[in-house]
Amino acid sequence: MSTIAAVIGRLMLALIFVVSGIQKIIDPTPTAQMLVSKSLPATLAMPTGIFELVAGLLLALGIMTRLASFLLAGFTLLTVFFFHNQFGDPMQATQALKNTAIAGGLLVVFAYGQMRWSYDHMRANRKGELAAREADERAREAELRAARAEGAATAAGVPLTDADHHGRTKRRWF
Repeated sequence: MSTIAAVIGRLMLALIFVVSGIQKIIDPTPTAQMLVSKSLPATLAMPTGIFELVAGLLLALGIMTRLASFLLAGFTLLTVFFFHNQFGDPMQATQALKNTAIAGGLLVVFAYGQMRWSYDHMRANRKGELAAREADERAREAELRAARAEGAATAAGVPLTDADHHGRTKRRWF
């Protein structure tokens, strides 16, 4: 149940950025005007929209979840710093708290982002399965080499040693 809640929460957080990014790409003028009002270059409007859209989609799909959530948290805190920094104004204070809460949610995704139902989790599982398969293959090859070496030693008449149940070494001839 907690996995389902976490996935839905991640999707809800991503939705904020995807919608905002699409709006900025379709009509960058309001964002450009807001940037200019804060002495920032208007040309940042389109890259900001693209960033929000791409990072939001990565977050929604669970691809590079930790990186996307960390970058979006930093971006969200920067909006507090640049655009919602007049805490005497109740509306600005509310926006600052909302953005701070969103950044907090994104940091939780950063901390636990590689959970089930994300591409990152599937990739990590696959990597673990491949590593286990390779380890099994190496163990099988080592057993075969040991058996071949024992067979060669037996054919050459070299005495082999075994430990008895008391741990003492005894010779055996094959």
